[in-house]
Amino acid sequence: MGRITDTVKGLLIVNVIFFVGSLTLGDKAFELFALWFPKNDYFQIWQIITHMFMHGGAGHIFFNMFALYMFGSHLESSIGQKKFLFIYFFSGLGAAGFQILFTYFEFSPGYQAYLSAGFSPSEVNDFIQSTIASGQYRVDPNIPQEVTEKMIGAYVTPMVGASGAIFGVLAAFAVLYPNLPLYIMFIPVPIKAKYLIGGYFLFDLYSGITGQAILGPSNVAHWAHIGGAVIGFITMWYWKKNSFNDRRWY
Repeated sequence: MGRITDTVKGLLIVNVIFFVGSLTLGDKAFELFALWFPKNDYFQIWQIITHMFMHGGAGHIFFNMFALYMFGSHLESSIGQKKFLFIYFFSGLGAAGFQILFTYFEFSPGYQAYLSAGFSPSEVNDFIQSTIASGQYRVDPNIPQEVTEKMIGAYVTPMVGASGAIFGVLAAFAVLYPNLPLYIMFIPVPIKAKYLIGGYFLFDLYSGITGQAILGPSNVAHWAHIGGAVIGFITMWYWKKNSFNDRRWY
Protein backbone atom coordinates (compact mmCIF):
# COMPACT_ATOMS: atom_id res chain seq x y z
CA MET A 1 0.00 0.00 0.00
CA GLY A 2 3.03 2.31 -0.35
CA ARG A 3 5.59 3.77 2.03
CA ILE A 4 4.84 3.55 5.73
CA THR A 5 4.31 7.01 7.22
CA ASP A 6 6.07 8.22 10.35
CA THR A 7 2.76 8.46 12.22
CA VAL A 8 1.81 4.86 11.51
CA LYS A 9 5.35 3.75 12.32
CA GLY A 10 5.11 5.55 15.67
CA LEU A 11 1.76 3.91 16.47
CA LEU A 12 3.20 0.50 15.62
CA ILE A 13 6.19 1.08 17.90
CA VAL A 14 4.07 2.28 20.84
CA ASN A 15 1.74 -0.71 20.51
CA VAL A 16 4.68 -3.12 20.46
CA ILE A 17 6.24 -1.41 23.51
CA PHE A 18 2.97 -1.75 25.43
CA PHE A 19 2.68 -5.40 24.38
CA VAL A 20 6.21 -6.25 25.50
CA GLY A 21 5.60 -4.34 28.72
CA SER A 22 2.40 -6.29 29.39
CA LEU A 23 4.32 -9.53 28.96
CA THR A 24 6.82 -8.30 31.54
CA LEU A 25 4.35 -6.90 34.09
CA GLY A 26 1.67 -9.55 33.57
CA ASP A 27 -1.70 -8.98 35.25
CA LYS A 28 -0.54 -5.69 36.78
CA ALA A 29 -0.30 -4.13 33.33
CA PHE A 30 -3.89 -5.09 32.55
CA GLU A 31 -5.08 -3.83 35.93
CA LEU A 32 -3.55 -0.44 35.17
CA PHE A 33 -4.01 0.02 31.42
CA ALA A 34 -6.91 -2.14 30.20
CA LEU A 35 -10.33 -0.48 30.14
CA TRP A 36 -12.46 -1.78 33.01
CA PHE A 37 -16.16 -1.29 33.55
CA PRO A 38 -16.55 2.02 35.48
CA LYS A 39 -18.02 0.29 38.54
CA ASN A 40 -14.95 -1.94 38.81
CA ASP A 41 -12.35 -0.82 41.36
CA TYR A 42 -9.64 -1.14 38.69
CA PHE A 43 -11.22 1.54 36.50
CA GLN A 44 -9.16 4.68 35.94
CA ILE A 45 -9.89 7.57 33.57
CA TRP A 46 -6.62 7.17 31.63
CA GLN A 47 -7.72 3.70 30.53
CA ILE A 48 -9.96 5.18 27.83
CA ILE A 49 -6.68 5.94 26.02
CA THR A 50 -4.25 3.28 27.24
CA HIS A 51 -6.55 0.34 26.42
CA MET A 52 -5.97 1.14 22.72
CA PHE A 53 -2.35 0.05 23.10
CA MET A 54 -2.98 -3.14 25.10
CA HIS A 55 -3.48 -6.52 23.43
CA GLY A 56 -4.50 -9.93 24.67
CA GLY A 57 -1.99 -12.01 22.75
CA ALA A 58 0.40 -12.24 19.80
CA GLY A 59 -2.37 -12.96 17.30
CA HIS A 60 -4.43 -10.03 18.54
CA ILE A 61 -1.66 -7.47 18.13
CA PHE A 62 -0.42 -8.98 14.85
CA PHE A 63 -3.72 -8.65 13.00
CA ASN A 64 -4.40 -5.17 14.37
CA MET A 65 -0.95 -3.90 13.46
CA PHE A 66 -1.09 -5.59 10.05
CA ALA A 67 -4.35 -3.77 9.28
CA LEU A 68 -2.85 -0.49 10.52
CA TYR A 69 0.20 -1.04 8.30
CA MET A 70 -1.88 -1.96 5.24
CA PHE A 71 -4.43 0.86 5.40
CA GLY A 72 -3.13 3.51 7.79
CA SER A 73 -0.29 4.96 5.73
CA HIS A 74 -2.42 5.16 2.60
CA LEU A 75 -5.17 6.96 4.51
CA GLU A 76 -2.77 9.37 6.21
CA SER A 77 -1.09 10.21 2.91
CA SER A 78 -4.50 11.21 1.56
CA ILE A 79 -5.89 13.25 4.45
CA GLY A 80 -2.81 14.35 6.41
CA GLN A 81 -1.39 13.56 9.82
CA LYS A 82 -3.76 15.65 11.95
CA LYS A 83 -6.93 14.29 10.39
CA PHE A 84 -5.57 10.75 10.48
CA LEU A 85 -4.76 10.98 14.19
CA PHE A 86 -8.17 12.51 14.85
CA ILE A 87 -9.91 9.58 13.15
CA TYR A 88 -7.67 7.04 14.87
CA PHE A 89 -8.11 8.28 18.42
CA PHE A 90 -11.68 9.55 18.08
CA SER A 91 -12.68 6.14 16.69
CA GLY A 92 -10.90 4.48 19.62
CA LEU A 93 -12.85 6.66 22.04
CA GLY A 94 -16.09 5.90 20.20
CA ALA A 95 -15.30 2.21 20.44
CA ALA A 96 -14.78 2.52 24.19
CA GLY A 97 -18.07 4.39 24.56
CA PHE A 98 -20.03 1.81 22.58
CA GLN A 99 -18.50 -1.08 24.50
CA ILE A 100 -19.06 0.52 27.92
CA LEU A 101 -22.69 1.19 26.97
CA PHE A 102 -23.14 -2.43 25.90
CA THR A 103 -21.44 -3.62 29.10
CA TYR A 104 -23.80 -1.43 31.13
CA PHE A 105 -26.79 -3.16 29.51
CA GLU A 106 -25.23 -6.50 30.46
CA PHE A 107 -24.52 -5.39 34.03
CA SER A 108 -27.63 -3.38 34.88
CA PRO A 109 -30.38 -6.08 34.90
CA GLY A 110 -28.51 -8.17 37.45
CA TYR A 111 -27.57 -5.17 39.56
CA GLN A 112 -31.15 -3.91 39.64
CA ALA A 113 -32.43 -7.42 40.39
CA TYR A 114 -30.28 -7.64 43.51
CA LEU A 115 -31.32 -4.17 44.64
CA SER A 116 -34.96 -5.20 44.19
CA ALA A 117 -34.27 -8.34 46.22
CA GLY A 118 -33.29 -6.18 49.19
CA PHE A 119 -29.51 -5.85 48.74
CA SER A 120 -27.94 -2.45 49.35
CA PRO A 121 -25.41 -1.15 46.76
CA SER A 122 -22.53 -2.01 49.10
CA GLU A 123 -23.94 -5.50 49.63
CA VAL A 124 -24.21 -6.02 45.89
CA ASN A 125 -20.57 -4.99 45.55
CA ASP A 126 -19.57 -7.38 48.36
CA PHE A 127 -21.57 -10.13 46.66
CA ILE A 128 -19.78 -9.50 43.36
CA GLN A 129 -16.39 -9.68 45.05
CA SER A 130 -17.23 -12.89 46.91
CA THR A 131 -18.69 -14.43 43.76
CA ILE A 132 -15.52 -13.67 41.84
CA ALA A 133 -13.49 -15.33 44.57
CA SER A 134 -15.71 -18.41 44.98
CA GLY A 135 -17.18 -18.88 41.51
CA GLN A 136 -20.61 -19.61 43.05
CA TYR A 137 -23.19 -17.51 41.22
CA ARG A 138 -26.59 -18.23 42.73
CA VAL A 139 -27.47 -16.50 45.99
CA ASP A 140 -31.09 -15.39 45.69
CA PRO A 141 -33.39 -18.13 44.30
CA ASN A 142 -35.57 -15.49 42.67
CA ILE A 143 -32.74 -14.24 40.45
CA PRO A 144 -31.80 -16.40 37.45
CA GLN A 145 -28.20 -17.54 37.36
CA GLU A 146 -27.80 -16.26 33.79
CA VAL A 147 -28.61 -12.72 34.95
CA THR A 148 -26.02 -12.96 37.70
CA GLU A 149 -23.41 -14.41 35.33
CA LYS A 150 -23.88 -11.54 32.87
CA MET A 151 -23.55 -9.01 35.68
CA ILE A 152 -20.34 -10.60 36.94
CA GLY A 153 -18.98 -11.02 33.42
CA ALA A 154 -19.53 -7.35 32.64
CA TYR A 155 -17.81 -6.37 35.88
CA VAL A 156 -14.69 -8.51 35.51
CA THR A 157 -14.00 -8.40 31.74
CA PRO A 158 -11.69 -5.59 30.61
CA MET A 159 -11.46 -4.19 27.10
CA VAL A 160 -8.10 -4.16 25.33
CA GLY A 161 -6.85 -3.57 21.83
CA ALA A 162 -6.54 -1.09 19.00
CA SER A 163 -9.38 -2.75 17.09
CA GLY A 164 -11.84 0.11 17.59
CA ALA A 165 -9.35 2.66 16.26
CA ILE A 166 -8.40 0.31 13.42
CA PHE A 167 -12.03 -0.18 12.42
CA GLY A 168 -12.38 3.60 12.29
CA VAL A 169 -9.42 3.70 9.91
CA LEU A 170 -10.92 0.92 7.77
CA ALA A 171 -14.31 2.64 7.59
CA ALA A 172 -12.68 5.94 6.66
CA PHE A 173 -10.65 4.17 3.99
CA ALA A 174 -13.81 2.62 2.53
CA VAL A 175 -15.46 6.06 2.38
CA LEU A 176 -12.40 7.63 0.79
CA TYR A 177 -11.73 4.84 -1.73
CA PRO A 178 -15.02 2.91 -1.99
CA ASN A 179 -14.27 1.32 -5.37
CA LEU A 180 -10.60 0.51 -4.82
CA PRO A 181 -10.13 -3.23 -5.50
CA LEU A 182 -8.66 -5.18 -2.57
CA TYR A 183 -7.37 -8.73 -2.44
CA ILE A 184 -7.65 -11.04 0.55
CA MET A 185 -5.97 -14.36 1.18
CA PHE A 186 -7.38 -17.44 -0.57
CA ILE A 187 -9.78 -15.35 -2.71
CA PRO A 188 -8.23 -14.67 -6.15
CA VAL A 189 -10.92 -12.14 -7.15
CA PRO A 190 -10.55 -8.46 -6.15
CA ILE A 191 -13.31 -7.03 -3.94
CA LYS A 192 -14.13 -3.35 -3.79
CA ALA A 193 -13.23 -1.72 -0.48
CA LYS A 194 -16.83 -0.71 0.25
CA TYR A 195 -17.99 -4.32 -0.05
CA LEU A 196 -15.08 -5.98 1.75
CA ILE A 197 -14.93 -3.57 4.69
CA GLY A 198 -18.71 -3.11 4.75
CA GLY A 199 -19.20 -6.88 4.82
CA TYR A 200 -16.81 -7.23 7.75
CA PHE A 201 -18.79 -4.53 9.56
CA LEU A 202 -22.05 -6.43 8.97
CA PHE A 203 -20.51 -9.62 10.38
CA ASP A 204 -19.54 -7.70 13.53
CA LEU A 205 -23.00 -6.14 13.77
CA TYR A 206 -24.61 -9.58 13.54
CA SER A 207 -22.25 -10.96 16.19
CA GLY A 208 -22.85 -7.98 18.46
CA ILE A 209 -26.63 -8.38 18.26
CA THR A 210 -26.78 -12.17 18.51
CA GLY A 211 -23.70 -12.90 20.62
CA GLN A 212 -22.61 -15.51 18.05
CA ALA A 213 -19.09 -14.99 16.72
CA ILE A 214 -18.62 -15.53 12.98
CA LEU A 215 -15.08 -14.28 12.55
CA GLY A 216 -12.55 -14.55 15.35
CA PRO A 217 -12.84 -15.80 18.94
CA SER A 218 -15.99 -15.52 21.05
CA ASN A 219 -14.53 -12.88 23.39
CA VAL A 220 -14.20 -10.20 20.69
CA ALA A 221 -15.63 -6.81 21.70
CA HIS A 222 -17.91 -6.53 18.68
CA TRP A 223 -19.58 -3.33 19.87
CA ALA A 224 -16.17 -1.69 20.11
CA HIS A 225 -15.55 -2.58 16.46
CA ILE A 226 -18.97 -1.21 15.55
CA GLY A 227 -18.44 1.99 17.52
CA GLY A 228 -15.05 2.63 15.95
CA ALA A 229 -16.37 1.97 12.45
CA VAL A 230 -19.36 4.26 12.94
CA ILE A 231 -17.17 7.14 14.12
CA GLY A 232 -14.64 6.62 11.32
CA PHE A 233 -17.39 6.43 8.71
CA ILE A 234 -19.27 9.53 9.87
CA THR A 235 -16.11 11.60 10.25
CA MET A 236 -14.71 10.69 6.83
CA TRP A 237 -18.10 11.05 5.17
CA TYR A 238 -18.48 14.56 6.60
CA TRP A 239 -14.99 15.61 5.56
CA LYS A 240 -15.41 14.18 2.08
CA LYS A 241 -18.77 15.88 1.64
CA ASN A 242 -17.77 19.29 2.94
CA SER A 243 -14.03 19.74 2.78
CA PHE A 244 -12.59 17.86 -0.17
CA ASN A 245 -14.83 18.81 -3.07
CA ASP A 246 -11.80 19.79 -5.15
CA ARG A 247 -10.22 16.35 -4.80
CA ARG A 248 -10.72 13.27 -6.92
CA TRP A 249 -12.00 10.17 -5.07
CA TYR A 250 -11.47 6.62 -6.29
